Amino acid sequence: MRVFVTKPFARFAGQEGLADRQLREVARRVVDGLVDADLGGGVIKQRIARQGQGKSGGFRSVVLYRKGDTLFFVYGFAKKARTNIRKDELQAFRLLADQMLAMDDTALKAAMANGTIAEILDED
Repeated sequence: MRVFVTKPFARFAGQEGLADRQLREVARRVVDGLVDADLGGGVIKQRIARQGQGKSGGFRSVVLYRKGDTLFFVYGFAKKARTNIRKDELQAFRLLADQMLAMDDTALKAAMANGTIAEILDED
C-alpha cells in the first residue's frame, strides 16, 4: 500500500506533531475496513489520537481511498477546532478523490516532483 500526504496535510501534521508512524497506522485501519466514517465517493473521515490521549478528543483526517493500493491524506483538523466538514467541502473532496485516485505512477511521480504530494514510506 502506498500512502501519500498533500502539502497542506503535511503542514498540519507537522504543526500537530503527528508522526508518519501514526499516519501509516490510520491508513492500515482504513485498508483493513476499520473506517470511522465513509462519506462516499472515495472520501473517508478517520480519527487520529493525540499523543497520550484517545481518539475521541484528537484529530480528524479526510482520507481519499478506494479498494486498491493508494491512499491520500488530504485534510486534517482538531476536533476542538471544528466538529465536521461542510457539504460544499465534501463535494470538493469527492471531486478531488476522482482525480487523485485515478493517478497512475507517472502522475504520482510528477506530483511528488513538484511538491504537491509526498509519500510516507513504510518503516518495515
